[in-house]
Amino acid sequence: MEHDEVLAAYDRQMRRDARPDGPGARVERAGRVVRQTGGAGDWNGVLWSDLREADAEEVEAVIAAQVRHYAARGLAFEWKLYSHDHPRDLGRRLLAAGFEPEPAETLMVAETAAVVRALAGPAGRPPGDARLVPVTDAAGVELLAEVHEQAFGTSRDAIRRRLLALLADGTGGAQADGAGGAVAVVAVVGGRPVSAARMETRPGTDFAGLWGGGTVPDQRGRGLYRALLGFRARIAAERGHRYLQVDASEDSRPILHRLGFTALSTTTPYHFTP
Repeated sequence: MEHDEVLAAYDRQMRRDARPDGPGARVERAGRVVRQTGGAGDWNGVLWSDLREADAEEVEAVIAAQVRHYAARGLAFEWKLYSHDHPRDLGRRLLAAGFEPEPAETLMVAETAAVVRALAGPAGRPPGDARLVPVTDAAGVELLAEVHEQAFGTSRDAIRRRLLALLADGTGGAQADGAGGAVAVVAVVGGRPVSAARMETRPGTDFAGLWGGGTVPDQRGRGLYRALLGFRARIAAERGHRYLQVDASEDSRPILHRLGFTALSTTTPYHFTP
């Protein structure tokens, strides 16, 4: 895998030429930025910025314009900043404008076919007492939200609303057609949901995004994360996506590295609440 080529493809396909990630959102090029705007339940924020040649005054003007855009709609939003973005002090400028950062994550990518091979045997099978249940309806969404609230300790109302909207739009569920959409899956042990994850794909792109992989504390270390990864990788391969992409936390990064994922960059969400 050529690091610079893959990163350039990711920037082009998933950021600069991004498409809306839900039925209620729109993506637009607004001067030097590409941003998504939707309702209060959608992801709102800046996906890409072209500020390499901008001077300090113009950078600050661009930041202020995004604040005005979302504030006029009463929306909190995120500026998704990558470590290879320009200018190099953009994070400092966002802080000065009132943004608050979340912990950085590592942008990791692997070839889909390689992950499918690595998880084709026993390494990718769930424990014998677990079964994988595709999320295809509202009841499944509730199972996924329950897992996430236990695994991450925070409310998952936003994920709940998002998946319900995708299901209603016909682009959610493991059985969504090959043109793209969301895939979600829950691991169940003894009738109890214990691990869950989702994947989002866009037609015509090389990348399938893996999101929200989490396991309740007492079930960790049993191979459930790998089983959910293998499940999604096989669907990504069927849909023709060459790469799997993850914004990896410090907990998942070592697991992904062992499975062949490579770090391309780091990403830090900067949030602004009007």
